Amino acid sequence: MARVVLITGGGRSGKSSYAQQLAEAHPGPRLFLATAVSFDEELKERIRRHRRSRERASWTTLEEPVDLAGTIRRAAGFPVVLVDCLTMWVNNLMWDSSAGPAQTGRGPTEDEIAARSEELLMCCQRHEGTVILVTNEVGLGIIPDHPAARLYRDLLGRTNQIIATQADAVVFMISGLPLEIKGSVHPDTSCEGMKHDSP
Repeated sequence: MARVVLITGGGRSGKSSYAQQLAEAHPGPRLFLATAVSFDEELKERIRRHRRSRERASWTTLEEPVDLAGTIRRAAGFPVVLVDCLTMWVNNLMWDSSAGPAQTGRGPTEDEIAARSEELLMCCQRHEGTVILVTNEVGLGIIPDHPAARLYRDLLGRTNQIIATQADAVVFMISGLPLEIKGSVHPDTSCEGMKHDSP
């Protein structure tokens, strides 16, 4: 049966570590669906560190910056899928060569992002297993002073609302500690011993 879990929080709040622990508390095999594009050395090193942290468990890693829905449709052999993260996915959709400002002179609208988010959510809900989605909460700070940054905040906020509204469980990470704000990540008692530490 499909189960959708959303892990959100600020930068370096422990989202990715907690999501990985949650995924590894379930039987494998597991799919790590990475949305980041390694465009500089600092990001490349972050990606290498994340890969090393998954070497001990039964993980397959796929990099897909844009077509998350299609990739999840094709992930039938994985009872656990971890998407890290929606934050980069929305960024990638903003600058995708087929829809971004380079081609159209504008970024996608909220309605366009909402349609992509609904499609992603539908694929997650049809997946036979657990899908864990990681995202950032970017709406708690000051209003950005640049139009592109304001658009990005609005698009990601819309995506987060759509996913959270229909997710089975939503967790907000604060300084490495999980706060369950909807449902439970432990539908049974088998995962209660999971550690909550962050790197």
